[in-house]
Amino acid sequence: MSAVLVAEPAPVQAPLRDRGARAVLALARFEARRLLLSIPVLIAFAAYVAWIVWRTRTSWDGSPALQDADRATQSMPMLVGLAVLLYANYAVVRSERHGTEPHFSMLVLRPWHRTAAHALSVVPAALLTAVCVAGQFTWEAFKPGAIGHGSPAELAVGPLTVLVFGELGVLLGRLARRWAFAAPLLVVVLLFAFVLGAAPGDTDGRSWLAPVVSEIGPDTLPSDLLGRPAAWHALYLAGVALCIAVLAVVVAGGRSAAVRSGLALGLAAAVTGGVLQAQGATPSPELTAARERASVRPGLTCTEHGRSKYCAFPEWGPRTDAWAGVVDHVQSLAGGPAHDRPLVVRQRIDARYGPAADSAIPALTDAHQVTVGTAWGGNRVPEFSSAVAAVLVAGTEAAGSEICDGRMVTVMWLSLSWQDDPMAALRRVRLDDSVKGSAIVLSPTDPLSMTEGQTDVVRHLLEKPPAGVGTRVKEHWAELTAPGVTTARVAELLGVAGPGKADSCEE
Repeated sequence: MSAVLVAEPAPVQAPLRDRGARAVLALARFEARRLLLSIPVLIAFAAYVAWIVWRTRTSWDGSPALQDADRATQSMPMLVGLAVLLYANYAVVRSERHGTEPHFSMLVLRPWHRTAAHALSVVPAALLTAVCVAGQFTWEAFKPGAIGHGSPAELAVGPLTVLVFGELGVLLGRLARRWAFAAPLLVVVLLFAFVLGAAPGDTDGRSWLAPVVSEIGPDTLPSDLLGRPAAWHALYLAGVALCIAVLAVVVAGGRSAAVRSGLALGLAAAVTGGVLQAQGATPSPELTAARERASVRPGLTCTEHGRSKYCAFPEWGPRTDAWAGVVDHVQSLAGGPAHDRPLVVRQRIDARYGPAADSAIPALTDAHQVTVGTAWGGNRVPEFSSAVAAVLVAGTEAAGSEICDGRMVTVMWLSLSWQDDPMAALRRVRLDDSVKGSAIVLSPTDPLSMTEGQTDVVRHLLEKPPAGVGTRVKEHWAELTAPGVTTARVAELLGVAGPGKADSCEE
């Protein structure tokens, strides 16, 4: 019996480069799973989702402008980003702290390969943040009162912020491997600087170097008047994230052509985005002129509902039905010629100082014209109805803001009696949220004022059935709206107790 040696071909093996890439991806998946299941990140995402549910249920009183809603998604992801930074840093220094770093020299992966895997492990957290951002914005967009247009670049800021913070944790882990308190200290600094709002609030070119520049003011501007360099800011954040990730790989010893190309690409994107966003932060002459026109001579689209005309910026066209509903309710309670008088409801803004400004709008002096703002829902409804009632009683907005006599009782009853909860509406429309004493009454333009006696009479009227009071209002309309009528006389005509004090604007 003889043995025969048969030569078998050696198994075909993938090149070391391919095996290294697969190993990097495998390690990245493993680390990403550990990151997403870590206690800090789980708590951060749980808090983030809870905040979305708690806030979005009542945000903008159910009538959001989507060009504001997209920016409202940017701040809370920074909390997630801080948690990702903390755990990414911990994952990088884990082998050093546990004394297992020498054992990795026997594996296929070199230190810079493992660093690249840690950098990639941050990406799923950013993608999960993108899902949360999309859910929040979609919820806002499907509300019945939603108007306007969102920006994909603005929506990308939250996920990119998480990516930047996570890559920063990886880089910090490579730079300060033996300093265990480096990442927690950085988290504290970033927490105070960005999440808690201790960073400067200016919106010049330098402020755009921060992850988030929200610029949400009390009045919404049309989309084409925002003037925010959102696309360049998103490019800047993406470049910063790539640059930080590649720097971490370089620190760990990576010197390949792909690493050098990635670093060059990240630097180019960060510098290009940073320079162009700084230039875009300053309004151009064309944008300044457009804001001036929208503030002084706006090009509004007018539609008619019933007897009245409603003029709005194009994005606010769907809201004219809601405005008409308020006007119809108030006008149905009025008597005399005011019951059938055509009104012009005109949307007005002051866009000259940008989206974060809080500018007062002067009252109109033209007869039978009413101002409506860009916000709606909640307190804005009784504020608008008060402006409509004041114009029906006094003739103009300017005259309505100067009412100090008993006509104010008629104005407030017209404004509030038709609403679902008149007493709650009275509280919301007053500056101090009170239903007793004197107070300022809010309006889209110049405010109105109520004396203590007028407040008492209005409160008594709102406690009575509106039908009976409405009949008296129409019967005595001429006297109720006559300049100089006293609050006591108005109370007598409407069948309620008079005030304890005489009328006085100084009460």
